[in-house]
Amino acid sequence: MIRAAIIGLGSWGQHLVRCAQGSPAIRFVAGATRTPEKARDFAERHGLRMLPDYAAALADPEIDAVVLATPHTQHTEQIVAAAAARKPVFTEKPLGVNAADAARAAQACADAGVTLGVGYNWRFQPALQAIRRMLEDGTLGRVLHMEGNFCGPSAYRFPKGHWRHDRNEGPAGGMTGRGVHVVDAMMYLAGPIEQVTAQSFRLVQDFGMDDTTSMLFRFKGGATGYLGTVIATAETWRLQVFGSKGWAEVGDVEHLTTWELKLCLIDPANVTVKQRPQVITFAQTGTERAELEHFAEAVQAGRPLTLPGGDAVHNVAVLEAILASSQTQHPVRLS
Repeated sequence: MIRAAIIGLGSWGQHLVRCAQGSPAIRFVAGATRTPEKARDFAERHGLRMLPDYAAALADPEIDAVVLATPHTQHTEQIVAAAAARKPVFTEKPLGVNAADAARAAQACADAGVTLGVGYNWRFQPALQAIRRMLEDGTLGRVLHMEGNFCGPSAYRFPKGHWRHDRNEGPAGGMTGRGVHVVDAMMYLAGPIEQVTAQSFRLVQDFGMDDTTSMLFRFKGGATGYLGTVIATAETWRLQVFGSKGWAEVGDVEHLTTWELKLCLIDPANVTVKQRPQVITFAQTGTERAELEHFAEAVQAGRPLTLPGGDAVHNVAVLEAILASSQTQHPVRLS
């Protein structure tokens, strides 16, 4: 059993604590937050010992690992501090807000031999895992193109002055809080991205981050992709993968439930017949609990998860390239 401290007890930090309840692998025993008075009742209900600050969590021998649900720009320094304290660390996405910081965080943990996890919970969705298997075994053929969106009314949820409206915390608008999940899923299926073309605008409010961002991707393996993140509209998300033998699609309004999968394949004996997609369902899975337990198991085994040059670092490089392309209105190639 890994005894963890949750750092940041806003709505998402509290959600992670609830998801881990009853887990045989990880248990939250302590917490630290900028506004402890707002979290005191929650902490008491869930048996969390409140700590004065993050440094106290790193110094506490009764805490085996820390979980970060903090603003994006704080992740890098908090991860580097955890590595220096030899404390395993799980951070909510993204790993950083620029490629250099993300690489520095991953390298610090690698040098210290500290397990680092990043909260890309979509990888624990059975439907997404099934799509990857269908690409690996040839069911879908060669991946040709992917289209995704992850949209919702995020721009309206937080008041002016909230950190989620800070353009430094949210480069390229909805990309930082939402779109990075779709990018991670796309890389999980098609590998690294080598070129980005993006546009990003604030069209609705006179404050805050951009609300309408769209991108075109070219993957190293040859596939192409499109992603849109609009954070001033109704909730929706979707990912459709087009292969040379058919397509697979996931999408709905709520993304924290277990997804269904639509699958439509060409009949090679009669390619002119329009096929109806089949709907595939899966056993209920709690993806946030699954990712935390995966992290805890890696900690117990002393196994690394996020590595220098890995997908979580590349994802931040893609985010940085999206921002650069939207500013210059030119394609940006990634090294």
